Amino acid sequence: MLRKYRILKMIAVFLISFIVLIVGFGMWFKSLIPKKDTSVEIATIENLSYLTHNKIAKRGKILTVVTSTDAIGSSGKSTGYELTELARAYLVFEANGFDVDVASPEGGRPPVVIDDEDMGKYDYAFLNSSVIQNKINNTIALEDVDLDNYEGVYFVGGKGAMFDFPENKVIQKMVRNYYEKGKVIGAVCHGPAALVNVRLNNGDLLLENKRVSSFTNEEELLLIPNAELIFPFLLQNKLLENGAEFVEGEMYLNQVSCDSNLITGQNPWSTWSVAENMIKQLGYKPKLREITGEENAVKVLSNYSKSGKQKAKELITNMVVKNQMKLDRMLIAKHSIIAVMKGEIGAAVDMINLVSFAKKQESRRENNN
Repeated sequence: MLRKYRILKMIAVFLISFIVLIVGFGMWFKSLIPKKDTSVEIATIENLSYLTHNKIAKRGKILTVVTSTDAIGSSGKSTGYELTELARAYLVFEANGFDVDVASPEGGRPPVVIDDEDMGKYDYAFLNSSVIQNKINNTIALEDVDLDNYEGVYFVGGKGAMFDFPENKVIQKMVRNYYEKGKVIGAVCHGPAALVNVRLNNGDLLLENKRVSSFTNEEELLLIPNAELIFPFLLQNKLLENGAEFVEGEMYLNQVSCDSNLITGQNPWSTWSVAENMIKQLGYKPKLREITGEENAVKVLSNYSKSGKQKAKELITNMVVKNQMKLDRMLIAKHSIIAVMKGEIGAAVDMINLVSFAKKQESRRENNN
C-alpha cells in the first residue's frame, strides 16, 4: 500500500512539474511575440508614400479576377478570395501607373477571406479606401469584360478559385487570348487554377512544358488532410497533368516562376514578387518600395532552410541592427508551429531560437539609438 502511494505521489509530482514546464514555456514563448501594431489599422492610401510620392504617368489597365465561390465544396467551410493576395498586387499595379479593375465569375460583391494576423498597412489601406471598396463591392461579371481594355490579367488566390476558375469558358478564352497576344498573365496560390484546361488555338494545352508554381500538395494537405476529398483536385497534380513543369519552393515561403508572359506564385507570401515580375514583363522597372517586415522574415526563413541557423542569425543582425529594417517575428514563430506539425522538432527549436535572437537584436538596436 505504501509503495502504491509513493508511485502515485511520483506521478502527481511529474504531472505538476510537466504542467508548470509547459505553462512556463508558453509564457516565455508569448513574451517573444511582439504586440500587434494596431496603428496600421488606420492606414490609408493617402499616407502611403509608395503610392503618393513620385507618381508614375498612366500606362494602361490591368484586370484582377477573384472567385465568387463562398464555400469549400460540401465541407461547409467558408472561403472566398484572399484579401492580401488582391490588396498587395492591386497597390503594386497602381503605384506603377496601371489602373486596376476587379472582375469575378458572377460579378457583384465577392466573398473574402481576411486573416487578421497577416494584415499589414498596405492591406488596411486597401480596405480603408472607399474608391477601391466600391470596385470590390461591384466587381465586373466576367462575361461583361472587354478583353481589349487591359494589358494583362492577375488571378487572385483563395480556395474558392478551385471551384469556379477551372471550367470557366470566359477565363479560358481570356487566358488563351492574352497568352497568344503576349499580354502578361499572373496568378498566385490557388489562382493558377485559372490556367488548367486552357488550350491554345493550335489545340495544345497552355501549360505544356511551362514552368509554373502554385499552392503545393504539401501545403494543402498539411492544413486540410482530407483536401483530396473536398476539392475537385489537388492543384499541383492538375498542373502536372496539364504538362506543366512544376516548380516547388519551400513550404509557405516566396516562390515565383516566370515563363515568358506567364508569371505564377506558390502562396500568399509570393504576392509582392508576382506583381512586380508582371510589371517587369510589361517592360518597366518596378517602383521602389519599402520592404515589409514579413518579406524580411521570409528571407530569414529561406536563409535558414538553405544555409542553417548561424547564417540566419547573421542575416537577422544585418537586417535589424546594421540596416535598421523591420522583421516580422510572428511569421518566424508561426513556422516553428509548422515544423512541429511536420514532426521536425529540431527545426522548431531552431525557429524559436531565431525568434528569441531577433528580439535581442531589436533591443540592441534600440539601445544603440
